[in-house]
Amino acid sequence: MPPALTHLALHVPDLDACVAFYESFCAMRVIHQRAGKGSRIVWMAEPDKEHEFIFVLMPGGQARNLAADDYSHFGFALDSRAAVDAIAAKAQAAGCLIWPPRDEPYPVGYYCGLRDPAGNYVEFSYGQPLGPGSQQMPIP
Repeated sequence: MPPALTHLALHVPDLDACVAFYESFCAMRVIHQRAGKGSRIVWMAEPDKEHEFIFVLMPGGQARNLAADDYSHFGFALDSRAAVDAIAAKAQAAGCLIWPPRDEPYPVGYYCGLRDPAGNYVEFSYGQPLGPGSQQMPIP
């Protein structure tokens, strides 16, 4: 069996703020937590994806200070342009919108970007050949 990507582990400066961000904006939920690294370690996953891919959040990290033109990010697919707009409006109100909604040629699609409490960028997109409903889309 070839290797399979199962998780991403991040040290974050404010564990509770990051958990709240990923619950609120990404619909992820805590699936496991335990003592460790000075307080606790939290596993988060999308509903019904608990055995596929998780975020492991640990306290003690430094805030990332990414430049505005740094496109390092975590990507989440949404089911419509309206859903991208709704996330962007919610992020604008919360003060964490960094890339207003924009359209790019295929395969990028329609997207916006947020900054999580640790300084990581998080993209929400519609129209990429990845994620739910993309099985019919070719990847160039």
